[in-house]
Parts: sequence; structure tokens; C-alpha cells
Amino acid sequence: MKTVAGIDMGTQSMKVILYDPEAKKVVASAQESLDMIAHNDGTREQKAEWYDEALTRCFASFSQTERDSIQAIGVSGHQHGFVPLDADGKAVYNVKLWNDTSTAEECRLITEAAGGNDAVIAEVCNLMLPGFTAPKILWLKRHKPLAYAQLKYIMLPHDYLNFLLTGNYIMECGDASGTALFNGARRQWAQRICGIIDPDLAGLLPDIIDSSQAAGNVSRNAALHFGIPGGIPVSSGGGDNMMGAIGTGTVRDGFLTMSLGTSGTLYGYSDSPLADPDKGLSGFNSSTGGYLPLLCTMNCTVATEQTRALFGLGVKEFDECASKAPIGSSGVVFIPFFNGERTPNLPNGRASIMGMTAANCTRENIARAAMESAIFGMRIGLEAFQALGFRAREIRLIGGGSKSALWRQIAANVMNLPIKRPASDEAAAMGAAVQALWCLGNSSEKRTDIGALTDEHIKLRDDECVLPDPQSVTAYNQAYSEYTRYLGAVAPLYE
Repeated sequence: MKTVAGIDMGTQSMKVILYDPEAKKVVASAQESLDMIAHNDGTREQKAEWYDEALTRCFASFSQTERDSIQAIGVSGHQHGFVPLDADGKAVYNVKLWNDTSTAEECRLITEAAGGNDAVIAEVCNLMLPGFTAPKILWLKRHKPLAYAQLKYIMLPHDYLNFLLTGNYIMECGDASGTALFNGARRQWAQRICGIIDPDLAGLLPDIIDSSQAAGNVSRNAALHFGIPGGIPVSSGGGDNMMGAIGTGTVRDGFLTMSLGTSGTLYGYSDSPLADPDKGLSGFNSSTGGYLPLLCTMNCTVATEQTRALFGLGVKEFDECASKAPIGSSGVVFIPFFNGERTPNLPNGRASIMGMTAANCTRENIARAAMESAIFGMRIGLEAFQALGFRAREIRLIGGGSKSALWRQIAANVMNLPIKRPASDEAAAMGAAVQALWCLGNSSEKRTDIGALTDEHIKLRDDECVLPDPQSVTAYNQAYSEYTRYLGAVAPLYE
């Protein structure tokens, strides 16, 4: 048996799958949970050593035969995180995560120094948002100067795992484009933004490699540490959304992937740069050589998990409760900004439930409103895609929320597009495994096409395809209008 390993470092857990490309199936998997440091000021952090420990435990759970079968490795990691290391490769401070909103002041300082939002967009194809990496670096410089003085390596979470595996310090365009330090259209570091943060910052950044290249080979030390074969290639890897695109077959124009996880994302492949930062559509690069316009909301399953815990319901019970409410939740509107929000850009945002009366204040309506709010946030992104001329044929749904039949139905009717679900529940890990296959194929003289690989290895659950219902689409158009009306009313409170 020969396999490729797909690693997915999510916010809440580390997952590793071993995929047999000949049998076209996952033959083994492992998962380890990750903790989080959270404070009321918006701080969301982890420790770099937790990643090493979790990956070590994942590989240790496989048999020696399974580990010996690994021919190549691909790594997916949550985007935008800042892993600051010293010259010895040790963390000088915690890893600030994508959902850390404590850097709003740093965003303001960088934006003002650059000359405003339009100037920032011209440099990095995006607004300067708290989720991105650049303001985290300035935060470290301003708040932890002694740690910053030791800074030698600036890594993203997936780059850190590549570093542990290979010892190489590199980055690829896809994840780099989410740092707000990189111009994705020109595929190079944005020297002006770097200089605003620190005149010496550009000299600390890694070299950029092509997504089809290997980040390196598993080093002797890593082979001994993780118990895996030495010398095998480690692909360039990428952010979780970039790997999710590969893992859902979204490597050509016309498809959108929507992820319902802790955060909510909507993204599609484009051969040319495509973005509308003012409307929340970030201009990212893909990890396959093209572009990946993407909308991200920071609160998706967060709303349902908080509400479910409040009501003391299990997952299935919560879905059953929500299914008893009508479309639009009888006028109850849920604004789900428990973690602040990125789209719209309200880092100080708070959650609220509105539109309640003595007649509609029920658990059923509140539960459904929480589910609907996640998809209404995604529709904002769909409208931005459509305004730029992107015509989607279908949406491929992933993340924990995709397992809910009710959520799939709501998504089909709010977005007015067919909803399909990939056969694998681990899209990012699967995407990392397929990218590893791509890298392995490209190591020979004959180049491998990533589209052909996804056609061969990414399967959909055709029996779960949900088509929009015209009557329900009309009802949701009205409910969405109510949602945006309430959102417009409360947004100024958090600006």
C-alpha cells in the first residue's frame, strides 16, 4: 500500500488522513484537539508547541506499516495566523489567530500611514482587517517589544508545520495573499506596507515558491521525531480555504465552495484577479496557481453552538427544533457577531436577537434564525461575486454545518443555487492530500494537471443534492431583506 498524508490544522483540532490514491479511499485518520486562549478584548491565541504536540500524537496513532506507506505530505492550516519565531525556531510569543480582533488599532495605524483604504487595496488587494497577519505583527512590535526584538521568522500556521517537517522557511502565494503583506496580482511582497510596520520587516519574510513546488523533503530529524519516512516530498501546502478548494474540486471557474464551520467562507476559483474588498470579497490567490476570491464571516456555527448550549439541546434536537419554525423565523432576526465580525468589518460587533414580539418569541424561531443568519452572511458574498460577473452553477458545501439537512435546504433557497456535498467530510485534509499527489507527480518529468487529479479523486454525494424551491426562494428574499435592514441599523453602534 502507498499513501499520501493530508494534514489539516484547524482552529479546534489537528487532523491527519492517509489517502490511498490507487484504491481512492482514506485508509486511516487521526485527530487531536487544540485549546485556545481567549480574552474579552478580542484576543484569540494558541501556542506553537501545541501544534507540534498534536501532530506528533496524530502520527503516533498510526501503525508503523501505515506510516511507512506515506509517499508525500500536504499541509493545510488556518489562514492569517502569526507564528513568530526566533533564530533557533522557537516561538517568541503566542500564535495570534485569524479570529483575533484585538488588532483593530493597528489596522487603523497602518491604513492611515498608507494613505487610506484605497491605498491599502492598491498595495495588497484587500483592506487592512484585524483578521489578517500584518496588524498582528505591528501588535507584537507595539505591545511585546522584547519578544519582537527576537523575531527572525514570520510564519503562517501551515508554514510552521512545513518548517517542522522540512526545516525550510518558504511560503506559497495562496496563504501569503491572506497576510495583507502581499500583492496577489503581482505575486510579490508589498514593500510599502512592510515598511510602514518596520523598515526591516521585508528582510524577515520568506521566499515565495510556486504552489506546484515542494516546500522541501522530510528531514532526518522530523522523520525520527514523527516516525515517518525521511526524504519524501512535502508539498507547498496552503490555507484551509485554499486546500478546501482543492478538496471540493473548486479549481475551475463556475463552482463555489461554502464552508459552514466556526467561521463561514464562500470562495471560487478564477483565472484572473477578482476582488471587491469594500463588499467583503477578498482578493486571494489560490494554491493551484490561479486566484481565489473569498468572503469570510467570523461567526457561523458559533451562533448555533451558543444558542444550542443556551437551550441545552443536542445537535439533532436543535435541528428538529429549528425545523418547526417557518422560513424567516416569524420575523425573529439573529445578528450573530459573537466574535466581532470581519464581513461587514465590525471588529467590535456584538450578537443580538431582534424583531421579537410576544407572539414570535419561541425557541423554534430563535434556533432557526441562528441558522439562517449564517447563510444570510454568505449571500452578501454571493451578491459581490455576481456583481463582478462571476456566474456560479452550484455550491459545494463543507464544514460541520454541511451535515445538517436543514442547513443544506436553507442554503439552497437563500442562495438560489443547487447545493452539493463532497463525499469526504475532511475537505481541507483531502485537498492537502491531493496537492501532495500533485507535487509527487510534478517531481517527474511529466507535469500533472490539478484539475485532472480533482476529477479523479474528489467525489460528491449525488444523493444529497438539494435544489432551490422557487416558492421558498421568494420567501427567503423577503427574509434576507429584513436581515439586511436590521444589520444596517445596528452596524453604526460597532463602527
